[in-house]
Amino acid sequence: MASPHESQSHQAYRVLEQLIVTLKLAPGALVNERELIERSGHGRTPVREAIQRLDWQGLILVRPRVGLQIADIHPEDLRQIMAVRGRLEPLAAGLAAQAATDEQRAALVDCAKAMTGAATSGDFDGFLAADKRFDEILEAACPNAFLISALQPLQTHARRLWYAQATLEKMDRSVALHVGVIRAIQQGDAALAQSAMENLIGYLSQA
Repeated sequence: MASPHESQSHQAYRVLEQLIVTLKLAPGALVNERELIERSGHGRTPVREAIQRLDWQGLILVRPRVGLQIADIHPEDLRQIMAVRGRLEPLAAGLAAQAATDEQRAALVDCAKAMTGAATSGDFDGFLAADKRFDEILEAACPNAFLISALQPLQTHARRLWYAQATLEKMDRSVALHVGVIRAIQQGDAALAQSAMENLIGYLSQA
């Protein structure tokens, strides 16, 4: 559910990113602005701003005289993506554990509940929506903007690669490891949050 404080462009971005991550906008597909406006439910300006962000992240390719193309999936990229996340994301989790507000810690608990519910019902899309929210809360809580800027596109590409090979078993294990990170951040334990995130990224690197 969109926050009332989110800009229209960010809401459009979240919808389109979810459609790309869950392969509803198929890898390699050619699309146009009108189609993305209809699929997102937002106007031209927010969608154009969302397209710019997705282009920067490498999820939409803007091809002159051709149009817009959804980026192909390259499974071999996972190792490189997770190698960088394995270095950066534990640091971000540790910083978030120290700096998160009470509201952010409570929102993470809501994410844990949403992930658990999605796993129980076998709802992969619901799990990824909660996972995106988890990342956004950590981004807001982490005081190092440069660190977050580096992580954002990597997380999105990793979600799409994960979805392409998702199983119920993988989702169950991923939820359990996310909950471990959330508990550590809720407790304000930076070292534990860092360790829990290392465990999560380590598992996702293999999954």
